[in-house]
Amino acid sequence: MTEALFPPPKKNPQKRSIKPTRPPEVRSRASLGLTAAAAEGRFALQQCTHCSAWQYPPRDACVNCLSTDLEWNEIAAEGTLIAETTVQTSPRLYYRERMPWRMGTVQLDAGPVILAHLHEDVAEKSRVRMIARLDRAGQGVLVAMPVEDTPLMEDASLMRELTADPKHRRILITDARASNAPAIAKSLFDAGAATVFAGEAEAWRPYPARSELENLGVDIMPLDVTDTLSVQTLAGEIGGKTDILVNNAQFVRPGGAMSRNDTGFARDEIEVNYLGMMRLAQAFGPAMNSRTSDGINSAAAWVNILYVGALANTAGFGAFAASQAAAYSLSQCLRAEFRDSGLRVMNLFTGPTEDDWFQLLPPPKVLPQAIARELVKGLQAGLEDVWCGDIAKDVRERFRRDPKVLERELTFGSEGP
Repeated sequence: MTEALFPPPKKNPQKRSIKPTRPPEVRSRASLGLTAAAAEGRFALQQCTHCSAWQYPPRDACVNCLSTDLEWNEIAAEGTLIAETTVQTSPRLYYRERMPWRMGTVQLDAGPVILAHLHEDVAEKSRVRMIARLDRAGQGVLVAMPVEDTPLMEDASLMRELTADPKHRRILITDARASNAPAIAKSLFDAGAATVFAGEAEAWRPYPARSELENLGVDIMPLDVTDTLSVQTLAGEIGGKTDILVNNAQFVRPGGAMSRNDTGFARDEIEVNYLGMMRLAQAFGPAMNSRTSDGINSAAAWVNILYVGALANTAGFGAFAASQAAAYSLSQCLRAEFRDSGLRVMNLFTGPTEDDWFQLLPPPKVLPQAIARELVKGLQAGLEDVWCGDIAKDVRERFRRDPKVLERELTFGSEGP
């Protein structure tokens, strides 16, 4: 059974941080569908559209009828462990530092026989359930888990490698003034976070969330994402001990390009939503990159909370959505730059939120508690993309079917005269 994970002792400053290593990342183009599914926590395999045969490992043609028309579909996750081995040594540096490593062969109830990492609580020749996760190289891997949850199973060393669980980690929330800050802080503490910092701009201006954050035990610190010196100063103070950064800073105003009289609000949206993320990455990124193998409370994830208008522009909030599209593109840039160290980038997409700026939009809207809940669940599962709220999930599905149709649906106005 998994042993309990205890808070680490204070680090000896005279000892160097362990240099990050990563598992092999080369994959065929066909296998990237597994990674795409794992990025959202879905267990999917290829299925032939002609004969319905499931395929494993991923391939370009059906093993049964040689058709090249293969689709990635979710598959029943339960099966039986039929064989296993424990790797004791490896020429790969990543695995050498983490030996022994359990691997096994699983016969899925749906038919395919697959190779998977084994959770330490999986017994010999037992029933298992499969999950897909991303490894430190950002590639999809399959993991065999016990059918029934076991105590402390998320504390296993394998799961700490494949997720960004907040337990025992120190977390920075970049905007204490945001309406979702108290809910996020509470959820992080409930998930076992050791310390939660919150950045506060313009401390002289009162706001209702401050007392809530203080009562929760949040360390409130000066941070203005539009001020490079402010960001660099805070990074110099806590950058070396920030394990997860949650960028919830947003500047939201309704209107598109022509409905505004000037570019003032657009400038503010870019300053906060796009350039703010860049300033944070430049200041906090190097230290976090260097600490991704730093033990129990190693640096684990960078989280961006984005409006789903980043995928397709939405009427009424066109300029804000444009800034979110820029932020989304920048997050993909960060994902590539962080990949060498294994630091994860998770984007949490929301629909309209329950706040003043989205007041005139009809429900359904997203509550702060929902954002906080999905954020923690995404970290605990090591996801790259999380969709929060009915509207965000609906936009995601329609975007996948046809982006051009979605563009028309979101930008058409009312019927003309």
